[in-house]
Amino acid sequence: MKLVNVTNSHSRLVMNQLENTDAEMVKVYSAGNTTVVYTSALMHDEILIVNKKRNLKSSEIEEIKSHFIKKLTADSYRLDEIKTVEMDGTIEISIPKVNQRNGVAI
Repeated sequence: MKLVNVTNSHSRLVMNQLENTDAEMVKVYSAGNTTVVYTSALMHDEILIVNKKRNLKSSEIEEIKSHFIKKLTADSYRLDEIKTVEMDGTIEISIPKVNQRNGVAI
């Protein structure tokens, strides 16, 4: 699955996220009918995966999740702290960041 950065085409979404949430960075990607919104904040990262045409396969979810986790440093998160919420056509993955002083997810 190839993710194409389409952030510039979603400027209103990005602006709303930056103004109304704790997000410091928002990027939007497309893979055909699947849209991925990656948000980074001080205490967590979020991956929102949406496909309005069909439910996502677990292999697609894992592929997208691993794509973004590879971009994080290994000491900035803990795999056992990552939470996934699944709804029809929508997946939300929350990655709490680890406090660098005491190694606890914040």
